[in-house]
Amino acid sequence: MADVFSQMYIHLVFCPARRQALIRPEWEDKLYKYITGVVQNRGHKLLAINGMPDHIHIFIGMKPVESISDLVREIKNASNSFIKSENLSKYGFKWQQGYGVFTYGRWDLNNVIRYILNQKQHHEKKKFKDEFLKMCEDFEIEIGRKTNFDFFDES
Repeated sequence: MADVFSQMYIHLVFCPARRQALIRPEWEDKLYKYITGVVQNRGHKLLAINGMPDHIHIFIGMKPVESISDLVREIKNASNSFIKSENLSKYGFKWQQGYGVFTYGRWDLNNVIRYILNQKQHHEKKKFKDEFLKMCEDFEIEIGRKTNFDFFDES
């Protein structure tokens, strides 16, 4: 079989259920390190991870060894189990079902990494809903009747 040559960069965005602000600053680094391990153990390269109490951004150099949906499912399932087993959240933690995924080229790496690593400063000026909808607009993703995040139901 011939070798596979690939270069795929994906940016994932997802939230705790009902977009609750459950990711606490006291343990977010522990969560990010755990997710990094999940991504690396599946053969991918984690380029950046950061977020806010109500959402997370993950930027990955992805190998074509599995589908994006399988990777996201594994990240969510494994990290959810980790949060529970480590008793990190005193509330019932679980991730929302939906997620956003955006692709980038090699020339975008530094900008995307900087954007993700500066989430705290970024969200001093921009709400998550506005941020996510702008990303969808920039990538020409039609929202339509999608309900990936609870805010699509807000008036």
